[in-house]
Amino acid sequence: MGESLRTYKVVTHGCQMNVHDSERLAGLLEDAGYAKAGQEGDPDLVVFNTCAVRENADNKLYGNLGQLASVKSRHKEMQIAVGGCLAQKDRDTIVRRAPWVDVVFGTHNIGHLPALLERARIEQQAQVEILESLETFPSTLPTRRESAYAAWVAISVGCNNTCTFCIVPALRGKEEDRRPGDVLSEIEALVGEGVIEVTLLGQNVNAYGSDLGDREAFSKLLRACGRIEGLERVRFTSPHPRDFTDDVIAAMAETPNVMHQLHMPLQSGSDRVLRAMKRSYRQERFLGIIRKVREAMPDAAISTDIIVGFPGETEEDFEETMHTVREARFTNAFTFQYSKRPGTPAAEMDEQVPKAVVQARYERLVALQEEISWEENKKQVGRRLEILVAEGEGKKDDRTDRLSGRAPDNRLVHFSRPAEPVRPGDTVTVEITYAAPHHLLAEGPTLAVRRTRAGDAWEKRQAAPAAKPAGVMLGLPGIGAPAPLAAAPANGCGCD
Repeated sequence: MGESLRTYKVVTHGCQMNVHDSERLAGLLEDAGYAKAGQEGDPDLVVFNTCAVRENADNKLYGNLGQLASVKSRHKEMQIAVGGCLAQKDRDTIVRRAPWVDVVFGTHNIGHLPALLERARIEQQAQVEILESLETFPSTLPTRRESAYAAWVAISVGCNNTCTFCIVPALRGKEEDRRPGDVLSEIEALVGEGVIEVTLLGQNVNAYGSDLGDREAFSKLLRACGRIEGLERVRFTSPHPRDFTDDVIAAMAETPNVMHQLHMPLQSGSDRVLRAMKRSYRQERFLGIIRKVREAMPDAAISTDIIVGFPGETEEDFEETMHTVREARFTNAFTFQYSKRPGTPAAEMDEQVPKAVVQARYERLVALQEEISWEENKKQVGRRLEILVAEGEGKKDDRTDRLSGRAPDNRLVHFSRPAEPVRPGDTVTVEITYAAPHHLLAEGPTLAVRRTRAGDAWEKRQAAPAAKPAGVMLGLPGIGAPAPLAAAPANGCGCD
């Protein structure tokens, strides 16, 4: 009998880039001979892919690590690894506060994880490796995608902005762009595997090209995606208003498989607060972009991020945000109460707004946005939409005998289960009969079902027996040598 495979679990906090990285971590581990842990029993390896943009991010991590200490005391072979932005920031502090952690790795060297785990096992001591610059672009690493029909594709990493509330540039580094040919080759390979939807991903996705010397590189990339046969839906997140140019709007409007959906972070509607945030646009510029998008694509669904209670925010400043929300009429908004991010300029600013004031403003903003979201969703009633059937989107689907999926503009739709079998990745055409603030219902019969290559890929994945990868003994890596082959709400990190 061969030795059983070591099992792993990856716990992800934070933004889409962390979700993307976690899929690569899972791929690396499976290439190195690990198997994804099931629901029963303790995994042999737990990897925390952390986020550092919240004030209590470290408390959350150390609370989780504390719970694992007793598990590890009875499961002697268990290993614990901590990566991501908090690991990049805190470095040796993690092992000092949680000495039972085996590996700490940063945002720039996720490809080293299998080798670091092996070295920790052999040397019987914690391994801490934090690189200051990117060695290998994450998308070139092996991956274990959670979805058979949709995929993240990173086109850049890092950020050149200096927003005073955000620590991400310090942890992810300066922006680095992938070559367009490499991006398109990855997308073509994904489509060959059955993927029909991709989301282009970057810390500041529409600044793509600044590292390549081409200001129109992003719009060109969108148009090139339109020429990939079999690719049905293209999305991107998250852009910055500063870099959102007319050629991008034209590419969205003129490329059939680029969805009329836009996540455009506002953060504040007050010019004074935007200046303090070092956001390089003002209310008029932001609303001008929204108007241009709607002129080119009247059906566009636009979402946003908003921070309430930034240091020095007055009632007048907050009313400017409320005015901007009324004018923009976002489909939905990820709204956050300002919290100090250690290491950011805003954390040291005077005039921190009292918690009670922030809470009251937050509740007013949420109430306004809920009202607008509901009004905008009601406009969808009576429309016939093609829904990409999703897996795990509807928590009540089994109880209500419904299925769920996403409309082209990314609205969540629950629909009555059709008589014929439908798989995640297939599409259905339905008529919307009811709208709630955060979802739509199609309670009538399904008008059409289209079986897709993505549905075939999902079915094939379900039917395949669990693969047994060959174990890889990576041994002690040379210094600096990479291992072989070296998305909260999704947009909720506020780093856009």
